[in-house]
Amino acid sequence: MPHRLSMFNKIAFTIILLLVPVVLLYGYSNRIATGVVEEQMRSSSLSKLVFFMDQMDGTMENLSMFPVILSDDPHIRDFLSPASGEPESGLLKEQARVTEKLGLQSVSSSWSNESTFAFPRKNLVLSSNIYLNGSEVESPGRKIMNDWTYERDNSRGYPIDTFVRETGVPAAAVKVGEAEAVIQVRFPIQNISDMLDVYKKENRGDPFLFRSNEQPVRNSTYEETASAKVIRELGHGSLGQSGQRLLKMDGQTYLVSYSKSRQLGWYLVDYVPVERIVAPIIQARNWFYGSIAFLILLGLLASVLLYRNVQIPLSKMIAGVKRMKGGDLSWRIGYKANNEFDELIRHYNEMAGQIQRLIEDIYSERLRSREATLKQLQSQINPHFLYNSLFFIINSAMMEDRDSVISMSENLAEFYRYTTKVDNQLSTLGEELEFVRHYLNIHTLRMGRLAFEIEVPDAMLEEPLPRLTLQPIVENAIVHGIEGRIGGGCIVITGRQEGDYNLLEIADNGAGLSSEEKLRLEELLAEKEMGDEIGCGTWNVHQRLQGRFGKGSGLRFRHAADGEGLVVTIAWLKSEATAKALDENRLEGEAVWPSS
Repeated sequence: MPHRLSMFNKIAFTIILLLVPVVLLYGYSNRIATGVVEEQMRSSSLSKLVFFMDQMDGTMENLSMFPVILSDDPHIRDFLSPASGEPESGLLKEQARVTEKLGLQSVSSSWSNESTFAFPRKNLVLSSNIYLNGSEVESPGRKIMNDWTYERDNSRGYPIDTFVRETGVPAAAVKVGEAEAVIQVRFPIQNISDMLDVYKKENRGDPFLFRSNEQPVRNSTYEETASAKVIRELGHGSLGQSGQRLLKMDGQTYLVSYSKSRQLGWYLVDYVPVERIVAPIIQARNWFYGSIAFLILLGLLASVLLYRNVQIPLSKMIAGVKRMKGGDLSWRIGYKANNEFDELIRHYNEMAGQIQRLIEDIYSERLRSREATLKQLQSQINPHFLYNSLFFIINSAMMEDRDSVISMSENLAEFYRYTTKVDNQLSTLGEELEFVRHYLNIHTLRMGRLAFEIEVPDAMLEEPLPRLTLQPIVENAIVHGIEGRIGGGCIVITGRQEGDYNLLEIADNGAGLSSEEKLRLEELLAEKEMGDEIGCGTWNVHQRLQGRFGKGSGLRFRHAADGEGLVVTIAWLKSEATAKALDENRLEGEAVWPSS
């Protein structure tokens, strides 16, 4: 005999085949996903930096507009060109108005700033800074700073790093002494540092502003050593308007993003370790590999338990069956498995002691009555989808899909509660329909592309029907008709009564049957023994219906009206017609198939 793999070897091999492709596919997809996500994160990091730089430029642009707004103010124009002969008290009043305007203009911005008017011809300075207000103009020969300039302000008696910008009136003036007035706007770098702190808190980098040969403007919690290295590396090459670079420092790779300010001409720079960007992906990958290792250990443990508790008892039982086949009915299995196999082994030993007497009596007893036959036929209808349903529950639980777990468990419990009832082989159509509804709900949850409708009149719901009559037909509609359909499908169950018969139609929009296949199927149903060409469920249902309700009952098949799918009709005698037929002792006779 050729060597055959044992069940233990098959299961172990299956576990390996399941785990290895999963690991390989995940490793490949993880590399792809890591690259895509890393690129997206880099792009997002640069976009955030550019947006933040635009916000800063917008605020500074608003500050740059202050001189334009102030130069058009009528009070300031009156102060520049006072009426002749105006008394000194009037000039002081105009001067107070200008000072008030400067103060109001300064507080109108979200940044703290100072607005200052210098009148070279009057040798007078008016400012929102009380330390400068009323002082004399300094350095009339100094050039007007038309662009933002980084300098140190000592007006308060202690140094403050600031950015300052000036506008001359008229605009053509180049030096302070050439202008009627010089309007100056100044803001401390603390405004920028505060915004850098907000950006750092939201993005977890270390942003700063820098320009060659200038002291950088940093956030309040900067890392001096790392930022100094970044500045040194960036200072070696030319930078565009914005961009990113990868820098290796102290054994780590940093992603450096930069954007140039339109107002200052400085660069806003932020740097972050690349490992921090992809940390969530790496953590997810490590969790997955840890889970796979845990599953492999569980698989090995399950294999050992399976070998001890299943493979060895099965081997002992196979050896006992071979001894019995050889005619040695006195041999007994002496192995103790300490599990459910002990009960099976005990029954086997008892069976071996009785089998000789049973062989002598086998031909003198009638082993099957009609009810026994029905029970045997019913026992062949098994739920082939048990493991798939359990795996669905496991997967839904792993994904924390509580509603799916509850729904599948409830339907599965009701399904098996019904199938395990063997005390009464006769049920009602209502109970069968409720059972099929649970069965269809299970498939709907698993497939996600199955729809069904049930329309049966109330008058038929109490009609008696053998248990598990509808389920095999619905199962065939799903497996052979709908499951292979790409877009899913629909099952419609309708019922009606005609004459002495109940008619129940199960229609699907699946693959259907050709005319030759339909004719061959009807021929196989008529045979007394079930062949290999027909499913046991269909043959069982047909035989059970004919066994209980007569040959006029059973299954018929027809093509759907639209040519798509198959319609299976179940016909059986009404309860009153069945009782009448039994009274007349004609249930086994021929009957007329009702019209459809």
